[in-house]
Amino acid sequence: MKPTYQPNAQLDLSFTRIVDVPKALIWRAWTEPALLKPWFCPLPWKTIDCEIDLRPGGIFRTTMQSPEGKEFPGTGCYLELIPNEKLVWTNALSPGYRPSLVTETCGSEDTGFLFTAMIELADHAGGTRYSATVLHADVAGCKTHAAMGFESGWGTALDQLVAMVKKGI
Repeated sequence: MKPTYQPNAQLDLSFTRIVDVPKALIWRAWTEPALLKPWFCPLPWKTIDCEIDLRPGGIFRTTMQSPEGKEFPGTGCYLELIPNEKLVWTNALSPGYRPSLVTETCGSEDTGFLFTAMIELADHAGGTRYSATVLHADVAGCKTHAAMGFESGWGTALDQLVAMVKKGI
């Protein structure tokens, strides 16, 4: 069977890092609302609300808050879950696999785009190989996400996740 994901350099953004925390704790930080909220977006932004129904078709909803206090809700749908290994969700679908509408993404009305995100975790000497990939519907969405600081933003969030895990969860 062929993999369903085929990388596309014009539509996808990704990064891989080795982190010195166990993948089971990274999984918990991604799948438990109380653990996700402290690290999910780079400070001084905050994640002020989160709802997770961890099953295919289940809801993944967050509300981010800008430093100025503006709220940016985001709702998506889980597509694939392999505990401690792979987490896939999309904002192109609402819970129950209902098609969704493009909404604002972390900033303004002109930064909305559809995407599918994958977090992949693998054991690595002394920790975990962490890969984050975001697939975009079109080149414009990919460029917008890159210009918003995908790698630095998602990388900073990962640093915050690792720091939280090291403090003890």
